[in-house]
Amino acid sequence: MVLLSKGCTKTLPSPLSQIHGVLNTTLRKKYSIKCPRNSFNLTNKIRSCKQFNKYRCLSTLQDGYKPNPRHDNNYSTSFQDVFFRNLNALYCLTRPYTWIGTIIAITSVSFLPIQNLAVLTPTLFVEILKALVPAVLMNVYVVALNQLSDLEIDKINKPDLPLASGDFSTGTGVAVYLVSSFTSLAMGVMSRSPPLLLALIIWFLLGTAYSIQLPFLRWKGHPFLAPTSMMILMGLVYQLLFYIHIQKYVLARPVIITKPLVFATTFMSVFSFANGLLKDVPDVDGDREFGIQTLSVIIGKEKVFWLGVYMMLTAYGAAILVGASSSFLLSKLVTIISHSILAFILWLRAQTVDLSNKASTLSFYMFIWKASDCYTTLNTSLFILYVEKVMKDSNTCDR
Repeated sequence: MVLLSKGCTKTLPSPLSQIHGVLNTTLRKKYSIKCPRNSFNLTNKIRSCKQFNKYRCLSTLQDGYKPNPRHDNNYSTSFQDVFFRNLNALYCLTRPYTWIGTIIAITSVSFLPIQNLAVLTPTLFVEILKALVPAVLMNVYVVALNQLSDLEIDKINKPDLPLASGDFSTGTGVAVYLVSSFTSLAMGVMSRSPPLLLALIIWFLLGTAYSIQLPFLRWKGHPFLAPTSMMILMGLVYQLLFYIHIQKYVLARPVIITKPLVFATTFMSVFSFANGLLKDVPDVDGDREFGIQTLSVIIGKEKVFWLGVYMMLTAYGAAILVGASSSFLLSKLVTIISHSILAFILWLRAQTVDLSNKASTLSFYMFIWKASDCYTTLNTSLFILYVEKVMKDSNTCDR
C-alpha cells in the first residue's frame, strides 16, 4: 500500500507478463497516474487503471494467482524433484475425488448381482478390477479435456489446477487425455463385453459434449444439459451397464432387473442431477465472466444451492421409505438409520455454508462428493440388496 501526497504525478512501469512460463519483457511501458487533490491508496488506483491492467500478469498475487515457481532462485531442477513435482501435477490433473468416487460407485454396483457368498471369489475381484481400470482412464480423459477447454476460466475459478497454474503445459494435457481415452476404449474392446464397451463409449461422448467448444456441444454452458449429463453417467451408465456387465459377462447369468437395481438407479439419478447443479455454485464468478449460462448464473447461487440440497434430502427420504418396506429387520434398520444420519448431516452442513465465500461453497461440494455421494452409493447398493439376498439365501438353505 502506497500513500502519495495530493497533486503529485507517479510514473509506473507495467509489470512483467508471462507467456507459457517465460517472462515477456516486450510489453513493458510506462504510464503516469496523477493523484487527485486528496491523498489516495495507489493500490486501488492501479487496479482500476485500464492501461495498467492490460499488461498485468495473470499470476499476480493481488488476483489470487500464484507466480510460476520456475522463476524462483530456490527452484530445484534435480531429476528426483522434477519427477515428483510432475507426478503430483499429474495426480492433481486427474481430479482424485472424481476417480475415487468412480471406483467406489462401480465397485458397489458390481456387488448388486451377487446372490450368495460363494460368488465372492478372487476371479470376481479380478474381473471387477478389469472393469475399473478402463473406467478410471475414461474418467481421466473427461477431467483432462474439461481443464483444457476451461483453461482461461480455471485461471479465475481454480487457479491451482496444473494447467491453469502452468505446472503442466497444454501439450502435456493433450497427451494425457489422448492416451487415457484410447487406452480405455482399447481395453473396452478387448473385454469382449458389449455393455462395458457401450458404457465407455457413452462416457466418452458425454464428456466430450460437456466440454468441447463445437456447435450444439459445450453442454457445460447449458443450465440443464450439464446436470443431465451427470445424471445419465452416474445414474444410468454406472448402475445399469456395469450391472449387466457383471451379471451376464462375468457371472454368466441372465439379466434380471431387480427392485434394488431400480431403486439404486432412481436414487443416483436424482442425487447426481442435484450434484450437477451444486457443482456450478462455487464457479459463478468465472462462468459469468466468460458467458457460461449455468443455472447458478441465471437465477442465483442461493436458489440453486437450496434446490440441490432439497433434491438430495428427497432422495434420502425415498431411501428411508424403501428401507422401511423391507421384510428383513436388519436391512430395514441399517437402511433407515444410515440414511437418516446422512440426511441429518447434510442438513446441518448446508446450514453452515456461506454462499458469498467461494471456499465455503467449494468445501460443501467436496463434502457432498466424497462423503454423501460415494458413501451413499456403496451403502445403498450393499445394504438394500446384498444383505437382503444373503439373508434370504440363508433362510432357504435352513429349510
